[in-house]
Amino acid sequence: MNITKSKQGSTLTVGLEGRLDTTTAPQLESELKTALDDVTELIFDIKDLAYISSAGLRVLLSAQKVMNKQGKMVIRGASEEIMEIFDVTGFVDILTIES
Repeated sequence: MNITKSKQGSTLTVGLEGRLDTTTAPQLESELKTALDDVTELIFDIKDLAYISSAGLRVLLSAQKVMNKQGKMVIRGASEEIMEIFDVTGFVDILTIES
């Protein structure tokens, strides 16, 4: 999985490409630990994300918990397959998802 980060002021955009699963979730988690310190808006651009597992969902949920305290988090560009996973797991009710 490729992770790209771009920061403008207090907005951090994280691009995810490939598969977010048990193998790659810890990598994203460690990247976010240090990156969220002074961020008030976190944007996940997942248009190139092919798959997300429960481990990946857990990382998004923990990022959402952090951002609930210091700002907002938005998910952009989810494919039909990823949207179906968000829908089945109930994450559509927890996360802010923009098309």
